[in-house]
Amino acid sequence: MLNYKQLHHFWNVARAGGIVRASERSGLAPQTLSGQIAALEASLGVTLFRRQGRRLALTETGQVVLTYAEEIFRTGSELEEALRNRASGRAIPFRVGIADVVPKTIAWRLLAPAMAITQPLRIVCRENKLERLLGELAIHNLDVVLADSPVPGHMDVRGYSHKLTESAVALFAAPSLADSLTSPFPECLDRAPMLLPSAEAALRPPLMRWFENRRVAPRVVGEFDDSALMKSFGEAGAGLFPAPELIADEVCRQYGVRKLGVLSGLTDSYYAISVERRLTHPATLAISEAARPHSG
Repeated sequence: MLNYKQLHHFWNVARAGGIVRASERSGLAPQTLSGQIAALEASLGVTLFRRQGRRLALTETGQVVLTYAEEIFRTGSELEEALRNRASGRAIPFRVGIADVVPKTIAWRLLAPAMAITQPLRIVCRENKLERLLGELAIHNLDVVLADSPVPGHMDVRGYSHKLTESAVALFAAPSLADSLTSPFPECLDRAPMLLPSAEAALRPPLMRWFENRRVAPRVVGEFDDSALMKSFGEAGAGLFPAPELIADEVCRQYGVRKLGVLSGLTDSYYAISVERRLTHPATLAISEAARPHSG
């Protein structure tokens, strides 16, 4: 069984960059730290450090162990903080990053279960581009990021993507614009004014392929980072716009638009991205468990 005391000594030495520095910080003798790391290497059957001049450098295996150690001790620290907050009656902070392409109604639906947990909660929402939010997540300024895609493969960010839900995609239009489209759906989309999410949105490429496969060519009159702004333009009759069918009733009620039709075979998915393989924050767990029945 893993000796967590030895793992903690290894973690301290790796972060300090050497046994002498770790000894100065911890107050333990260098011989004690060396012995603890040797015992850990023996129990795991691996080599964690190699000597590089006067310094110790992590081996490739050591890097893997350090990654897990950081996650273990960070989770332990968060547990202690959560218990202290609970014992004192203080609200647990829950810092959420929301990618600007995620519809506000979807974000609320996904976050609502967190507001119902028994522990006092203080939610802090930050909206931005996914890349910037993942940067904040990587340095632990956020607990979770809600996005319309998993962590992009081109980004050098260690994160785990937990799929929460998915929805069919529908097109909506202001009544005056809807009445002007006399052809059957989807033929009526050809040359119709269209409002689209920006090229950074995960939905954009499959949406364009859907139009191409149906041989319709809408006239793109606007592109938007903010989904709420896109809907506001749609409300004014500037063009048709896509939105998850999951929130069709809310979209029609809030913006006074009609649902023209569903884009068959096209779905939009939403994810919770965390730095931990297993979700541990009580609010994130509540979100994941509540969203599970809607995923498919």
